[in-house]
Amino acid sequence: MDWKEVLIEYQSHLKLEKSLSANTLEAYLRDIKKLQKFTDTKPLQITSSEVEEFLYQFAKENYTARSQARLVSSLKSFFNYVQYEEWRTDNPAELLETPKLGLKLPDTLSVEEIDQLIAEIDLGTAEGERNRAILETLYGCGLRVSELTELKLSDLFFEENFIRVIGKGNKQRLIPISDYTIKYIDIYRKEIRVHLPIQKGFEDFVFLNRRGKKLTRVMIFTIIKNLAEKAGLRKKISPHTFRHSFATHLLKNGADLRSIQMMLGHESITTTEIYTHLDDTSIREAVLKFHPRNN
Repeated sequence: MDWKEVLIEYQSHLKLEKSLSANTLEAYLRDIKKLQKFTDTKPLQITSSEVEEFLYQFAKENYTARSQARLVSSLKSFFNYVQYEEWRTDNPAELLETPKLGLKLPDTLSVEEIDQLIAEIDLGTAEGERNRAILETLYGCGLRVSELTELKLSDLFFEENFIRVIGKGNKQRLIPISDYTIKYIDIYRKEIRVHLPIQKGFEDFVFLNRRGKKLTRVMIFTIIKNLAEKAGLRKKISPHTFRHSFATHLLKNGADLRSIQMMLGHESITTTEIYTHLDDTSIREAVLKFHPRNN
């Protein structure tokens, strides 16, 4: 079998059996295609030495340990599948070692910084009202950017103060939504969205562009990047920053980790535990307030 045949089968496996999101699936395939481009050897004949050389050359190009770890994960997944299908008996990626990753704390925004960003929005335009609703939804519900772009009117249960979200692996979850966030979504929905020329097939999507189609991930990134530049914030800000801020602020204000895990849609609470990081001030206050010797 050549690369094209195997990749078609592998793509079907990731989509149908693993239920990976389109973005994750694309990332896996992109990594394997890098190996394909690197070597002339067919996937059923490639050796462990060739795979190791590929990784070595990849690492030499100053890619981060995180990028290398993801590439190793992609290679292991691909060759595990090839072996599982019994197209080859050995696994050339079996002995690959994943680089050790240090704890990478997510960037977060303070409430004041979030207010700064929102203050830069031109509310005199239709897009401005939409963008305010987008930022309030990202921060108020802790959504991934793909969950925001896929959010539908039929997912809004405002009377019960919940929204329904389709997360990774097509898993559904219900997220509480505050009246504050509902207010801005409703302003956009009832005063702006109703006047858009909505295209066929996009009638149920909440957030639309001026042509009446759903927004892309890139557009959300662009909106936030432009607002950050206007606000003079020097942090590296993305849609995910609002998700990190949502979780961090909940934790600091007393929410339990298990509840945050469920709202974020994390399979493992270990993933959620990254939000237990605290700044030096919080640590100092905690020691002074709670240690028995300081009473």
